[in-house]
Amino acid sequence: MNFNPTMLMQIQQRIQSFQQDHPKFVPFLMAIRDNALEEGSVIAMKVTTPDGRTIESNIKLTANDIETFRMMASGNQN
Repeated sequence: MNFNPTMLMQIQQRIQSFQQDHPKFVPFLMAIRDNALEEGSVIAMKVTTPDGRTIESNIKLTANDIETFRMMASGNQN
């Protein structure tokens, strides 16, 4: 896999902008990581479009899912 340094910088800028625009999101993810990542927990997602349509889904976490999340989290720590 080739890494494009310019694209990586753009992604970092987008992430910083997202965090500034949505300051409660990262603490929410941290709370999940610290308090709710256990086998059998359910992550439910719902999107409501401006015209009122909704799309919903959920996943029940497996041990493999949790290990994947922990690997991603440890890879993002500086």
